[in-house]
Amino acid sequence: MHEPCLAAARAAMQQSYSPYSGFKVGAVIVSDQGQTFSACNVENASYPEGTCAEAGAIAAMVMAGQRRIRDIYVMGTGEGLVTPCGGCRQRIREFADADTMVHICNPEQVRKSMRLEELLPFSFGPEHLDTPPATQQG
Repeated sequence: MHEPCLAAARAAMQQSYSPYSGFKVGAVIVSDQGQTFSACNVENASYPEGTCAEAGAIAAMVMAGQRRIRDIYVMGTGEGLVTPCGGCRQRIREFADADTMVHICNPEQVRKSMRLEELLPFSFGPEHLDTPPATQQG
């Protein structure tokens, strides 16, 4: 069930441009329409400025005209769980809801799956503003 997304996240992670941290991350989004979008982290000389893998996958999804994240897979290596950074948690929240599944992976397996509400409780989202959420915009 997870294997196609794990394979895509592994492939994305291999493309990581991370010469400063040496920390490769891959992400895969499955939209509510079943399309997948992947990306890797990209660093630059003004490290730690760069682009997270999750942000790149969200940008690819939006560019394709999709606006809802059903599942997101985040892959990294090491002993600890590689979860989205704070900024990416908010980026994911923009295109997700409390029940969106976040899968934290290493190259071999999904290590932990949780609902976005578990990862980002009491979140602030588009519905708190007077402007319509991204999922309703064009």
